[in-house]
Amino acid sequence: MLTTLRIKNLALVADLALELRPGFNAITGETGAGKSIIIGALNLLLGERADRTLIRAGADACTVEAIFDIATLRAPIKSFLDENGLEPCEENQLVLKRTFTAAGANRQFVNGSPTTLQTLAAIGDWLVDMHGPHDHQSLLQPARQLAILDAFGALEKPRGQFADLVRTRAALEMEKASLIIDEKTYAQQLDLLRHQASEISAARFQPDEETQVEQDHQRASNAAHLLELSHSALGSLGEEEQSLLTQAGALGRTLQELQRVDAAAAPLAELHSQSVALLRELQSELSRYADRVEIDPSRFAELEERLNLIHSLKRKYGGTLAEVIAFGDEAKRKLQSLESRDAELARLNAEIVRLDADLLKTGKDLTAARRKVIPKLTKAACAQLAALGFKQSQFDVALVQNGTATASGFDQIEFLFAPNPGEPARPLRAIASSGEMARVMLALKTVLAAQDEVPVLIFDEVDANVGGETAHAVGEKMCQIAAQRQVLCITHLAPVAAAADAHYVVSKEVKGDRTLTDIQLLEKKQRVTELARMLGGQSDAARKHAEELLNHYCSRLENRDTKSRITRVA
Repeated sequence: MLTTLRIKNLALVADLALELRPGFNAITGETGAGKSIIIGALNLLLGERADRTLIRAGADACTVEAIFDIATLRAPIKSFLDENGLEPCEENQLVLKRTFTAAGANRQFVNGSPTTLQTLAAIGDWLVDMHGPHDHQSLLQPARQLAILDAFGALEKPRGQFADLVRTRAALEMEKASLIIDEKTYAQQLDLLRHQASEISAARFQPDEETQVEQDHQRASNAAHLLELSHSALGSLGEEEQSLLTQAGALGRTLQELQRVDAAAAPLAELHSQSVALLRELQSELSRYADRVEIDPSRFAELEERLNLIHSLKRKYGGTLAEVIAFGDEAKRKLQSLESRDAELARLNAEIVRLDADLLKTGKDLTAARRKVIPKLTKAACAQLAALGFKQSQFDVALVQNGTATASGFDQIEFLFAPNPGEPARPLRAIASSGEMARVMLALKTVLAAQDEVPVLIFDEVDANVGGETAHAVGEKMCQIAAQRQVLCITHLAPVAAAADAHYVVSKEVKGDRTLTDIQLLEKKQRVTELARMLGGQSDAARKHAEELLNHYCSRLENRDTKSRITRVA
C-alpha cells in the first residue's frame, strides 16, 4: 500500500507530505482546487514524461517521493531490485523518488539508488493501477486481460504448464537449428571444434595453475638477483668481520660481565641469548633458501612457454583458466553432437513431435477451460455494471485462437463493451467516454478484487454522468474493492466520499501574494460540512443529508483504525 506521498514545488503545491491509510481514501474539493495534482505526482513516479511547466513559479526543481509498504506484494520486487543493481527494501519499505529541474535535469531513484525511467515504470506497473482519463490502465491491454481471465478462473497452473512446454520446444528448435547446416559449413564447424577441443585438452590445464606458474616464472626470471641478495644477507649475518653474529658475541660477553656484577641483569642476558638463537635460525633458513635458488635457463624457458600458452588460450577462450577449461568441455560436447548429427537430429525431431502433441492437447484443454470461465466473468461483470447505472449494457469477452503457440496458449482475448442497447460491443480500449471507462473498470475491479495483484487502485471521474442510486452503488463498489486493496478516489459525489475510510479535502488559499494548494484529513464534523457542500450548500437539509450518509457507513468505519495524518512541511 501507499503509505506516504510527498510533493514539493509541483504546480500550486509548495511542500506537503500526505500520509494515507489502508482501505478507501476519498479526495474531494472545489473544481480547480488542485485534486489532480495527486494524480500528476503519482504519474511522475510511474514513469510519465515530466512537464517542466508544472514546476512551481520561482522554484528551480520539483520533487515527488512515495513510500510503499510491500509486505504483502506478490510481485517479485525483491529479485527485480537485485537484478537491476538497486538497494533492497528495509523493513518492507519501498521508496520511489523523482526529481526534475527547469534546466532539464531528470533523475529518479529507487531506495536511494539511481535508476532509469523504464525501471521506475516497470515497478509502477506492479504497484499502482489508475482508472479514468489517464494512460496507466493495465486492464486495457489484451495480454493483461487474458491473465485476469485466467486468474478469475484459477487457470494459472495449466497456463504455467503450457508456458513450460513452449520454452522447452524453443530450446529444442535452437539445438536443432545448430545441426541443420550445409556440408561445407558442417565440415568447417567440425574442424574448428576439433581444433578447439584438442588445443585446450593438450594443454592439460588445472583451474588454479596460473598463479603458481606466474610465481615460479617470477622467481626464475630473477634467480641471479635473488642469489646475490641471499649471499649478501648471509654475509651480514655471520660471514663478514663485522657481521651481526660476531657483534652479538661481543655483546653477550659484556652482558655476562654485567650479570656477574649485578644478578638483576640476568633477564638481559636471557633476552640476548634468545636474539642470538633467532639470528642463527635466520642464517640457517637463508642458507637453505640460497641452496634452492637455481639459475637454470632451460627451466626459465619452460615456464615462459607455459605462461605464454596460458595467456594465448585465455585470449581465445575466456578470461580465466576455469573459463578456458569450460569452453573446452563445451567444444567437446558440440563436437560429439555434430559427429553424431543424424542420430541427434532424429532424437530432436522425435522430441519435438512429442512436445507438439502435448502442446496441442494442453492448449486445447486451456482454451476449453477459458470458454467455460468467460460466461461466469461476463455475468459477474454485467451484474456490477447494472448496479453502476448500465442497466442494459453488454459486456463480453471475445476469444480468438492463434495459429501459433505463445507462452499464454493459442488464444487471444479482448474485453468488449456496449453501454447502450442496440449498439455493437466494441473493444474496451475503444471506449471514448472517460466516465464510461472508469465505471467499467470499477465493475471489473469489483469482480476481480480477490484475483488482482496490483495493491493500489486510483479512480478519477468515476462519478461522471452519475447520480441517484448509482452514486450509492459506486460508493459500495469502492468499499468492496477496498476490502482487498488500497483505493484512492477523486470524486465530486457525496455518497461516494461518505463511504470512504478516510476523507481528504483539497483547497486553495492565498498567503501573501502566492496561491497555495493544501490538503487535509477531515474529522467527522468537518466531513459533514464538506459533504453538505458537495450536496449543494450548508442548509439544514444538506447537513442532515450529509449526516445520514455518514451514519449509513458508520458501523463499517468504526471497525477500522481511523488514524491518519497530514504533515505539512514549512
